[in-house]
Amino acid sequence: MSTSLTWRPLTTGDAQGSADLLNAIETVDKIGENYTAEDTHQELIDPYTDLERASLAAFDGDVMVGYMKVRHKPSAAEVHRVFVDGGVHPGYRGRGIGAALVEAGVAAAKVVHALHHPSRKLVVDVHKAEHIAGVAGLLRSQGFAPVRYFQRMEHTLGDALGEVVIPDGLRVEQWSERNDEDFRLIRNEAYQDYWGAAQMPADSWRNKITNQTFRPTVSFLLRDKANGTPAGMLVTMHWDADTAATGIRDAHFMLIGTRPGYRNRGVATALICHALRTAAGQGYDRASLNVDSANPSGGFGLFEKAGFMPRMRYVRWALEV
Repeated sequence: MSTSLTWRPLTTGDAQGSADLLNAIETVDKIGENYTAEDTHQELIDPYTDLERASLAAFDGDVMVGYMKVRHKPSAAEVHRVFVDGGVHPGYRGRGIGAALVEAGVAAAKVVHALHHPSRKLVVDVHKAEHIAGVAGLLRSQGFAPVRYFQRMEHTLGDALGEVVIPDGLRVEQWSERNDEDFRLIRNEAYQDYWGAAQMPADSWRNKITNQTFRPTVSFLLRDKANGTPAGMLVTMHWDADTAATGIRDAHFMLIGTRPGYRNRGVATALICHALRTAAGQGYDRASLNVDSANPSGGFGLFEKAGFMPRMRYVRWALEV
């Protein structure tokens, strides 16, 4: 570890420094993620991130050059999967900073696990794009192993978009404050059999979903006409910093879910096609999404059929503690 740096936990006042660091990392790692201070502030106020106990940042003077932060789960069944995120400025790599941050992240994960879900098994997760140099070697040296793969998929928006066919007996609704809770209900029921997923309480929903990046005019649900039951939903998000950096307006389909009782009726396909057409009509250049390679609902094939193409693979690394 470099001895010329100062180390301390992150605070909510580190939003601009965090954004500057992440944007410097993007210039080399090229994962398509750019940030404003508002974006990073939203992450720093996450109700399931304990900055005092479970974060650490390295500074060279006033400049943040590395960080890690831990996010614990609101709930856990048999396994509590604690997520560790972090990165090192490209100009400071190769000095042992990354190893120090990973070690600190594992130690912090144990602390928050003991506070929130001590009776459950602890697994520490790290999620990184496969192509980033040095990540695999670093994580393997700390005892992590790859356990899951995810794909970022993209769809260029133009004239050749599929026809929107709404399944019989269902109707489309755009997001509103009135049906917001229905969106969250669908998410929690649809994702209950997804690997690593946990229930999303209202405070997490507000922090992670309906924040400044949420795009309600490209977010929809399907509702059963007969009984009013919400059947499926799609949530779209957009990062202004990405457009500023690339010139591309990307509509990111953050959540797509169908309640179990409405599966195999074309709900997800209808939502995707409707959202693609809406996004194109609103001037978006591209749609994107991330999918688990072993998605139980067959997501990868569904998205390929809708015109999405794989662009980047991510690895979920795990350490059983």
